[in-house]
Amino acid sequence: MAGYVERGEVPGLVAAVSRHGEVHVVETGAKAIGGDPVRRDTIFRIASMTKPVTAAATMILIEECKLRLDEPVERLLPELADRKVLKRLDGRLDDTVRAKRPITVRDLLTFRMGMGIPMAPPGTYPIQRAMDELQLGQGPPNPSVPPGPDEWMRRLGTLPLIHQPGERWMYNTGADVLGVLISRASGRPIEAFLRERIFEPLGMKDTAFDVPPAKIDRFTTSYSVGYQTGALELFDEPTGGQWSSPPAFPSGAGGLVSTLDDYLVFGQMMLDKGRHGSVRILSRPSVEAMTTDQLMPEQKVGSALVPGYFDSHGWGFGVSVVTRRTEAAATVGKYGWDGGLGTSWYSDPGEDMVTILMTQRAWTSADPPPVCRDFWTLAYQSIDD
Repeated sequence: MAGYVERGEVPGLVAAVSRHGEVHVVETGAKAIGGDPVRRDTIFRIASMTKPVTAAATMILIEECKLRLDEPVERLLPELADRKVLKRLDGRLDDTVRAKRPITVRDLLTFRMGMGIPMAPPGTYPIQRAMDELQLGQGPPNPSVPPGPDEWMRRLGTLPLIHQPGERWMYNTGADVLGVLISRASGRPIEAFLRERIFEPLGMKDTAFDVPPAKIDRFTTSYSVGYQTGALELFDEPTGGQWSSPPAFPSGAGGLVSTLDDYLVFGQMMLDKGRHGSVRILSRPSVEAMTTDQLMPEQKVGSALVPGYFDSHGWGFGVSVVTRRTEAAATVGKYGWDGGLGTSWYSDPGEDMVTILMTQRAWTSADPPPVCRDFWTLAYQSIDD
């Protein structure tokens, strides 16, 4: 893994492999190009690794009977009542039919609400342009841009769905809607609910939607990759950057920052079927439901982030699930998700193993970069039993 730093492909990385309770950690490189070294307590923007946390919070509310999996969400999200659906993806926004049924909580968890990121270049379709104009957060995490939760929901409610509810998997938007739903069902902001019910019980002291001044020296500089040059370019700075103050819209899809050890505790809690020591965060049946493929074959057609992905993967509640073994690092039942700003988490019940990789270099496509693929391969090739 150190080779990626030596070649200048990533400024720094921290990684952990935990198996049977034994944890091996790698720290190499710097928090910024030419900066101080990364440590295992360095704070990273975890982007879409927020989604599993949001799903876990939703399951807590389902266990408390404040939400039900198959109830229409319009009870708490009236903005999503009486949906219209586009007749065709490239059609005008007023060329619609009525939704055949309401959107449910299950639809949001499984990304089948009928709304999400179309797998096409930005601005290809009228619905994409409308989502961008309304600042609904369809690109990389950008905390200072979207409006507050209620206004965000109002704007989303002005648009038609792309597919009928339950018809097709579509990435991302369902998790942001869940963030608003969690807040309304719990009666408090999502950041407070996550802190009280997940972060504090697990000791995840550095996981939040922003980084306070006292911790900013542990926060990485985030980089994207120039489309033409292939060189690292500044995406976000720690001091004065987008995560240096609380966001107007705490994104349940991609807004959190975290550390290696914080997320390792979350990944281990999931592996331990909802328990952390003497504390239970989720019931065993809830974790089993989250980590079971919830999609029918027809719901996977034409919607994967990467062509062929659903040939060997499914989607549970907020996590990807391996359904067919195609390589050494893809054991059936392994689950987790990645963050497009450079992070990855998977828990593997069959191997009793958690793997986490944190870098500050954004992915250049939905296809995992070599640094991730090599980390997964090396973690599994190190097994000696």
